[in-house]
Amino acid sequence: MPLIKPRTRGKQVVRRIVRLDRETNETLFAYAHFLGESTDYVLNEVIDTMLAKDKEFLNWRTEHGESFVPPAPAPHPPRRRRAARRADAAATSPKAAEELTPARS
Repeated sequence: MPLIKPRTRGKQVVRRIVRLDRETNETLFAYAHFLGESTDYVLNEVIDTMLAKDKEFLNWRTEHGESFVPPAPAPHPPRRRRAARRADAAATSPKAAEELTPARS
């Protein structure tokens, strides 16, 4: 009998990139196949199941209810395309625009 309970709907999900040992990755995919579920679902349930057994952590968590998720980094400004840089250079100096224009043969 599987240790992981059936899927529940309506949960909000976030994207998280993780690195796993090769053997753990193989086990994850095998268990997901065994259940007929996604690896994302299996990871979520394994974490929930294991942490629910840690009574010391559960007590600590009730005292520390704030989020420990680090804030997202500020987004980078959009990269400017070469044509926009050429147009800016042409507006200030025709010679600079020539230097940014690739030579064609």
